[in-house]
Amino acid sequence: MSLNTTPNNNNNNKIAFFSTQPYDKAFFNKHNIEFGFELDFFETQLNPQTVILIENATIVCVFVNDIVNETVIKQLAEKGVKIIALRCAGFNNVDLEAAKKYNVKVCRVPAYSPQAVAEHAIAMILTLNRKTHKAYNRVREQNFSLNGLLGFDLFGKTIGIIGTGNIGKAFAKIALGFGCKVLAYDIVTNPEMEKDGVKFVSIEEIFKSSDIISLHCPLNEQTKHIINKKSIDEMKDSVMIINTSRGGLIETSSVIEGLKEGKIGYLGIDVYEQEEKLFFRDLSADIIQDDAIQRLMSFPNVLVTAHQAFFTNEALTQIALVTFNNIKSLLTHNDIENKAALLV
Repeated sequence: MSLNTTPNNNNNNKIAFFSTQPYDKAFFNKHNIEFGFELDFFETQLNPQTVILIENATIVCVFVNDIVNETVIKQLAEKGVKIIALRCAGFNNVDLEAAKKYNVKVCRVPAYSPQAVAEHAIAMILTLNRKTHKAYNRVREQNFSLNGLLGFDLFGKTIGIIGTGNIGKAFAKIALGFGCKVLAYDIVTNPEMEKDGVKFVSIEEIFKSSDIISLHCPLNEQTKHIINKKSIDEMKDSVMIINTSRGGLIETSSVIEGLKEGKIGYLGIDVYEQEEKLFFRDLSADIIQDDAIQRLMSFPNVLVTAHQAFFTNEALTQIALVTFNNIKSLLTHNDIENKAALLV
């Protein structure tokens, strides 16, 4: 269902947006004043069945759960689409080889507001620990008992960070501010973080020594299911695991077993491996068929948020501006100055 079309006679500058919410429309329309693109918004996900909705657009703008495989890219190319613009940092849902094959440029927003995601990860840690969500509901029912709300001091605890890109760096600074011992794992060390007091160690050391593990790495062949039965067995008893990155980093069945056995003491996830069927939708009147997410939500020590870590005014502003600038640069120069933004 199309939400809006802004009049413009230049079809070469028409952008078709998929998986759009009202806030997407608001921010992109607001910042399009200085760019003058023609915008066409669709609530539906991009997939092989919905490509047909595109009319006279040379650019498509997609989000984390849109399906951009070879079948879709071939259809996009046949429709004259020249640019696929991701309004997010992750690109595991895009077949980059197919984009090269069909001569379609692919760009992304490599950094919008690392602080937004890092702060949400910290919020999940504090909520799970101090149980503020439970306390809020309790006092609204005039129950002022503290039983069951016992937490621990974050000060002095060991936090392990997997992935030290912009978000991981921002998260580390906050964790250091709490007085935590911060360990980190990445394929390359970061001297700036080491100077601040972060210790780079092996992934095995992260699992073995961390009271809290926070995931901030991309999803690829090397990181898929990095949290699995073997890695969970290596962790401390009652470990806290936080994932604000990509759902596929966690093997859901293994985490459920870890929770049932008490090995995992706390789990906070803002992403979920099968989230494309759930997140960004109101399913309050539906019967959810996903047994795994239902099982996860049944645990009292699990906190699930629906991919909202990025959701701040500053982040949405940057996403709109960077996306538009990426497109403008590709249309004008067939290149982007920030090489991290250009994938193909």
